[in-house]
Amino acid sequence: MTNVFLGLGGNLGDRRELMRSAVAEIRQVVDDVRVSSLYESAAWGVTDQPAFLNAVVRGRTSLNPLDLLDAVQSIENELGRVREQRWGPRLIDIDILLYGAEVIDEPRLQVPHPYMTQRGFVLRPLADLAAGLTLPDGSLVGELLTTVNQSDLRRVEGPDWAD
Repeated sequence: MTNVFLGLGGNLGDRRELMRSAVAEIRQVVDDVRVSSLYESAAWGVTDQPAFLNAVVRGRTSLNPLDLLDAVQSIENELGRVREQRWGPRLIDIDILLYGAEVIDEPRLQVPHPYMTQRGFVLRPLADLAAGLTLPDGSLVGELLTTVNQSDLRRVEGPDWAD
């Protein structure tokens, strides 16, 4: 079994309910799931859109990385995700942030997620679950968190939101 961290986000529809549904579906393919607090943040990349809810899920899986990617993309599709614009509005987004200590550079999958160390809305919930985690490049999640802007990040609910 491999430890995995998944980033969840969405800014359309009933954001909280979609996130809760995503976690329920993730529990079907990932064991020992733990969930961070739920955060709201301004959009990143394309900024003229509604605010996002974000969280991180930690768990263990026997799926290989590409099978896990297929599984989370299937969950996104089941929940109505339509890919129209990069960094655009979406009902739900599930990213593989970390897959054990592996570095993966495939056309379909880059792990660690290439932008995770630049995003407070990823690092803050990741730190909720694993502030002392060392990334494959040797950096610590908790230390990286101090280097990113968190001014537009607001905790909206504790880790029991997904129950």
